[in-house]
Amino acid sequence: MDDDHWDDLREQCRGIESGAELVTPLSERPFRIDAADDDRIVVRFGDSDETRPLWRDQFGVFDDQLEGQAMAVDELQPGVEPYAAVLTLSSAYTVDDDTISKAPADATGGESPFLVPAVEARTPPERIHDDALLLAHLIDRLEVDEPSAVDGLATDSLTDYYVLASDVQRGADGIRQEARDELLERLGPDQELHGHFGTVRRTTRERRRPKADETVLAALDERGIPREWVLGVDPSKLDVVLSVTDLSEDEVYDTTEDVYVQKTGVDEDEKYARLQGLVTRLEELEDADGESLRAEIEDIEARLEEALTAT
Repeated sequence: MDDDHWDDLREQCRGIESGAELVTPLSERPFRIDAADDDRIVVRFGDSDETRPLWRDQFGVFDDQLEGQAMAVDELQPGVEPYAAVLTLSSAYTVDDDTISKAPADATGGESPFLVPAVEARTPPERIHDDALLLAHLIDRLEVDEPSAVDGLATDSLTDYYVLASDVQRGADGIRQEARDELLERLGPDQELHGHFGTVRRTTRERRRPKADETVLAALDERGIPREWVLGVDPSKLDVVLSVTDLSEDEVYDTTEDVYVQKTGVDEDEKYARLQGLVTRLEELEDADGESLRAEIEDIEARLEEALTAT
């Protein structure tokens, strides 16, 4: 690989948006660029925190293989995948029809399909953190201090309030389930675990569902229990009858309406842009304000620790 192409590739690596990541073409392992040095590009894999140098000489070998021919993505070896993903950042290469090749002079290269923007590369915990931060800021800005306060909100603000609350609830439920599964591995019978913010214990609930129809009916027959006592109308079978006969729906169904608000879209790009602005503002806090905030948090933690110790 000549100096111009190597310098261009390193420049593209250094210009990647903060928080963005690449994925290997076949195994789809996420990784980020740690450094772009004179003789190597260092990457870090997100699924293992492993760092790996990608050597300039090896990029040269890959470049030679592309001379005059395309390479199918599905033929890449595991060790070559990171090289291929990084190489497609350069304007000298292009990916088309699942093949990698040198870009023609009139083609637009460098639009790598293996580059994931920062807004999409966030992990579920990072997303819930960001959504919660945006919701907290919105609550503070709109002064939503009690349920009745939403009456005075403008429609667009009320919509944002609902969407963010919905996203926080969905994200929190996802990470709650992950934490629950791990806690079940650590909790013994009748054991409680204590944290700074609360206590958990293992709880068992019984959930019943009928056995196969044949098993249930046979058990009833053995004891002389009339089958009619447990037989009912099957809605799925009733729908079939409605579709093939002249029986009307209102003859067999009582219909009620349940009106609710459905979230039909989320503008992640707008949320991320607002978040970046908010993060910048927080980072620009004067030392006194920052110290005051940290002191307040430390005081809350100390009081929680004291309360837990006292119990």
